[in-house]
Amino acid sequence: MSKILLEVRNLKKYFPVRRFLLSKDYVRAVDGVSFFVREGETLGIVGESGSGKTTLARCILRVIEPTAGEVYFEGKNVLKLKGKELMEFRRKCQMVYQDPFSSLDPRMTIFDIIMEGPLAHGMKIDNPEEFVVNLLEKVGLGRQHLYRYPHEFSGGQRQRIAIARALALNPKFIILDEPTSALDVSVQAQILELLRDLQRKHNLTYLFISHDLAVVKYMSNRICVMYLGKIVEIAGSDELFERPLHPYTRMLLSAIPIPDPRLARRKKFREKIVGEPPSPLHVPPGCRFHNRCPYCMPICMYKEPPMIEYEKEHWVACWLYYKEAM
Repeated sequence: MSKILLEVRNLKKYFPVRRFLLSKDYVRAVDGVSFFVREGETLGIVGESGSGKTTLARCILRVIEPTAGEVYFEGKNVLKLKGKELMEFRRKCQMVYQDPFSSLDPRMTIFDIIMEGPLAHGMKIDNPEEFVVNLLEKVGLGRQHLYRYPHEFSGGQRQRIAIARALALNPKFIILDEPTSALDVSVQAQILELLRDLQRKHNLTYLFISHDLAVVKYMSNRICVMYLGKIVEIAGSDELFERPLHPYTRMLLSAIPIPDPRLARRKKFREKIVGEPPSPLHVPPGCRFHNRCPYCMPICMYKEPPMIEYEKEHWVACWLYYKEAM
């Protein structure tokens, strides 16, 4: 079994909100998240909008500073790194953002965009032009694109440039924050195939964030399901789709459209989608999903369920399975 590359322990991120002149409240965007990522695997993170997926990713890379918790990368606590050690961590960990239209500086050529990272980190490159051309060819572009500007490219091409920029520092770990959500379906397939091909060739480790469950299943070895700042279920990709345990996971899977009505009727589970997630400013007591859950019990309303390993490598935070597992 591969060694653990990244481990997150009880990570929290609260954003202060001033309600009155002398009082503050907090938006609990990420509230006690723990998981690990093995070297060479893809861990998917899914959840509705506002569940804290992007905030989690930014906290891991210290784009924003977490409120509490620990993040370990290759055994070192990322939140305590400074100076050269922090720069080295950021060289090894890169991020591909959701919107290729805003993630590239419109005033810089593609050559300058890709070379910006290596120059900032002091990498010695004998022939910068050939270095950039080699990266562009890896992502399906070529020399003719070297000195063009981002506005001259389509959305799919821009995302390829963003991937080339991430590869320029020879990273070990890449966070993919909904990298295909702003693209056409046909282009999405090309980008996903490119990412899988690059992972095989360079032994990359991915944290793949998306709200599209079909895409996450295709890309991921394991999947974390997030709801309102918490992880409610973790399982292998096939296991999660075959035997979802948490009612919220079942609800998400029920929302996947099936083009054939006959197959839809024979679906193993079909949870009715009800209500909207509460505001992270006013998190309900107990289980955060209890006001939308068809299986809500009295204990769910006042006591938060712990994360338990119901089966091997299948973790769930739900009172329905607590007594049975123990």
